[in-house]
Amino acid sequence: MKKNTWLIIFLVSLAVNIAGAVIPHYWAQTISKPLLMPVLALYFVSELKGYQNDFKKWILLALFFSWGGDVLLMFQEKQSIFFLLGLSSFLLAHIFYIVFFHKLRLQERIKGNPWLLLVVVIYYAVLISWLSPYLGDMKMPVRIYGIVISFMLMLAMHMLFLRNKTTGYWMMAGALYLLSQIRYWP
Repeated sequence: MKKNTWLIIFLVSLAVNIAGAVIPHYWAQTISKPLLMPVLALYFVSELKGYQNDFKKWILLALFFSWGGDVLLMFQEKQSIFFLLGLSSFLLAHIFYIVFFHKLRLQERIKGNPWLLLVVVIYYAVLISWLSPYLGDMKMPVRIYGIVISFMLMLAMHMLFLRNKTTGYWMMAGALYLLSQIRYWP
């Protein structure tokens, strides 16, 4: 199978999922949502041939738990436990993304950039300030989740400094997808 085949399948599934959300169309979302992360995982496996198995392990774990979060949140209206399980799955995914991005940053000898840290700290402070009045008892869990996702964002932003710019752009696209998950925050 050509290596771009997985990317094309992913983009078609993504387009169907977005269209299903905009229209809204239950079956378009129900069928396409569970396909996104496994197809993206297959694409990454085909793209990461030159990388150590350690890198593949962390990104595949992150994608697996992202998939788990997507699937579990599909059932949140049936029972509220699925909401908590879905967010927990996303939290684990973010932690695995952090490990992946950190290891990649070290291997590629990308130095920490204080400006990226400043941007992410401001983003986190604004987001938490905006959300805090509505959180009630959930303030601490949301703050912790926010710290994890912000740290992941900062490390992902460092991928723009990779020698392989295309890979850096794909890493940033992944980070933006993960940030889209804040719509599920309590």
